[in-house]
Amino acid sequence: MNASGELEKKRATLEAVLHAHAPLVVAYSGGVDSACLLAVAQRTLGDRVLGVIADSPSLPRQALADALAVARGFGAAVEVVRTDELDDPRYAANPMNRCYFCKAELFQRLDALARERHFAAIAYGENADDPAHLRPGSQAAAEFAILAPLKQAGLTKADVRALSREFGLPTADAPAQPCLSSRIPHGTPVTREALALVERGEAFVRSLGFRVFRVRFLEGENARVQIAPDEMARLPAVRDDLARGLVQAGFGAVEIDPDGYRAAAG
Repeated sequence: MNASGELEKKRATLEAVLHAHAPLVVAYSGGVDSACLLAVAQRTLGDRVLGVIADSPSLPRQALADALAVARGFGAAVEVVRTDELDDPRYAANPMNRCYFCKAELFQRLDALARERHFAAIAYGENADDPAHLRPGSQAAAEFAILAPLKQAGLTKADVRALSREFGLPTADAPAQPCLSSRIPHGTPVTREALALVERGEAFVRSLGFRVFRVRFLEGENARVQIAPDEMARLPAVRDDLARGLVQAGFGAVEIDPDGYRAAAG
């Protein structure tokens, strides 16, 4: 079977999984995986699917607006729920398994919503490439019996992007965008103030035309900027403006990582 045929087979499996668990709540973030999952679910289930996006200080305002716009673009119903993971001292302490507490908070909210409104199941966008044993969020998903339809259908990240292109989704080639808390080193407390500072800093770097980057929060409210290697050539022309803008945003010292941004670092 050629690649196209294999993808269609996986898509058919995905649609069967969705049908089997309707009506369905989809944990939606606006990222590549959850957008694809929600788009397929909307095409497959129509008004028997609801996307729910979690809003908290760790989600940039622009990311929330973009996610809602993407969902509107393919006609999916989406609701926003407020989550309070920062009020959990276990999350705020920023341990290695910080994501577990975030996902547990989200899934608890979704579980209550699903029960109250008589949805049959909850799904999220884990794909077949995601190593469950390395993802604390997967532990939370297992505890709340959250479905991973993309993974069940054998859809890899490349498959998800291919399917997204087929549907014309603007997220098809979008870079990964973990929450703002991922910019704060483990062991350094996550606070609303630190998250807001990172959000302002990244908004400024984005305004300079960079697409894939991170502004890391360092001790003393300093910043380490990591730019994707294929965008580093633009850096010398704007280096001074970048540093000046980050200081104006509220950072102290600003350093540029000469090695650039490495995706595995989050």
